[in-house]
Amino acid sequence: MKKILIALALASAATPVLAQQLPPAVIVTVDRQEMIATSAAAKAAQAELKPKADALNARLNQLRTSLSAEEKTLRDTQPQQGAAPAAVQAWQAKVRDFDTRRGQADQELQRRQAEIQQSEQWVVKQINDGAQPIISQIMRERGANIAVDEQVTIQHAAAIDITADVVARLDKALPKVSTTPPAAPAAAPAPAAGTAPPR
Repeated sequence: MKKILIALALASAATPVLAQQLPPAVIVTVDRQEMIATSAAAKAAQAELKPKADALNARLNQLRTSLSAEEKTLRDTQPQQGAAPAAVQAWQAKVRDFDTRRGQADQELQRRQAEIQQSEQWVVKQINDGAQPIISQIMRERGANIAVDEQVTIQHAAAIDITADVVARLDKALPKVSTTPPAAPAAAPAPAAGTAPPR
């Protein structure tokens, strides 16, 4: 029992010393959504990606119109019960062809949409990466030791918001970014049949 009391006394005596070693929290906030949306790099990238998005929407509308019309025609021309087997088979072949082309259209749209999303994610990553040293520099200038995203705060004083300063410096340091993501690394070739994998 005596040993436990001594250990507790030592722990309580050490606590104030540890607390004194921690610097007081000096916080700055950054609205990352605003930082990205209002940056010159994001605006330039958006202008560059807009034709791709417009082309995708036009293609979507074109496919929707043509496929809807063709689907209606197939419904209207469906052979009645008791129709000749040849007519039924011909109609079924048209349905299969339609389903194949509709699936291909879906894949095309999904691929093009994914390409645009990958470009947007790459733009955001470059802007975020470019902003990090700028945020660090402003933190040093203000004597701050914590930077938090404004979106996760409940309330804060306007004086600690450094978003406008970050954007101003970011626009000078990184006025433009690439909208073409780096190519994914090539997959390693599969070992030839009959060869043992390396150890």
